[in-house]
Amino acid sequence: MSDHYQVLGVDRSASQDEIKRAYRKLAREMHPDVNPDPKVQDRFKEITAAYEVLSDPQKRSNYDRGGEGLGGMGGFGGFSDIMDAFFGTSTRGPRPRARQGQDALIRVTIDLKEACFGVKKTLSVETAAICEKCGGDGSVEGSAPTTCEICRGRGEVQQVTRSFIGQVMTTRPCSNCQGYGTVISNPCRECAGDGRVRVRRNVDVTIPPGVETGNRMQLAGQGEVGPGGGPAGDLYVEIIVTEDDYLSRDGDDLHLSVSIPMAAAVLGTSITVATLDGEESIDIKSGTQPGAVISIRGKGMTKLRGGGRGDLFLHIGVEIPTKLSKAEEETFRSFAALRGEQASTMSKRDEGSIFGKLRDAFKN
Repeated sequence: MSDHYQVLGVDRSASQDEIKRAYRKLAREMHPDVNPDPKVQDRFKEITAAYEVLSDPQKRSNYDRGGEGLGGMGGFGGFSDIMDAFFGTSTRGPRPRARQGQDALIRVTIDLKEACFGVKKTLSVETAAICEKCGGDGSVEGSAPTTCEICRGRGEVQQVTRSFIGQVMTTRPCSNCQGYGTVISNPCRECAGDGRVRVRRNVDVTIPPGVETGNRMQLAGQGEVGPGGGPAGDLYVEIIVTEDDYLSRDGDDLHLSVSIPMAAAVLGTSITVATLDGEESIDIKSGTQPGAVISIRGKGMTKLRGGGRGDLFLHIGVEIPTKLSKAEEETFRSFAALRGEQASTMSKRDEGSIFGKLRDAFKN
């Protein structure tokens, strides 16, 4: 039989918080709603069984002393059975039908603007909820679980056997009531006695400004209702932010690439760019070089912690014409002559031509 600590991946000295975190991490990965693979579901049952023991201080103490779950102790079920054999006592008793529910995970996709300013979403979640027919009791209306006739409500039975040391009394969970101490004689037809049913319900979520892909929100008590109508686990909402067609994100900053005509780069101009806040007019100074970066403060992403916003960076590209008309070529030659850049042989295909120099200059 597997060691519960190894199943959860924690040390034997792990605190209750460490055990809970380890279990929740594994449960989110292996929950049937997330991964329906039968092998993974078997693993999920194993980690759930381990958590049920280690999350209960009394059960964990019993387990650490060689109690239920370890095996390998001859004909005894563990330390508690040894105590039962000599003293005829038991510390387990009937286990409650109502147990803690599992956590659930759902993913929600939002765009970059919603991630920047926050958004309210109504999510449709399929989960386990208390059966309205029986109120989580598991029995049909008008009836209730009855005391087990085999164990008389103790949830366990004792058996006396002979051994080399004499008569030995061992204690085992009652097979008739599965250790609950009661039997549901008339199970609810809606939930088959489980006290819960699968439903689809809406959950309102307020996503804060500044989130990014991979962030998770915890909604306490919005997860799976436990067996027997037990308390619900938590619902985790994982955020996925889609990529924008124009803006790229780098932490709290945004980047936008824009292209302007060559003449506009030389003479200066004003352009309008689309930001998350709407259109913004930007002045381009004369003599702007290709690859220049203009920063616009406070137009980036909202900071998730600490408030404020990042910056928006405009990356300037210059459009260099690849073909010139005869008139345009003459104009460039005149321009080159005025600047003293005229070469001995003028040709737009010549690497030493004014066109070539201008092109190389703007590329650099």
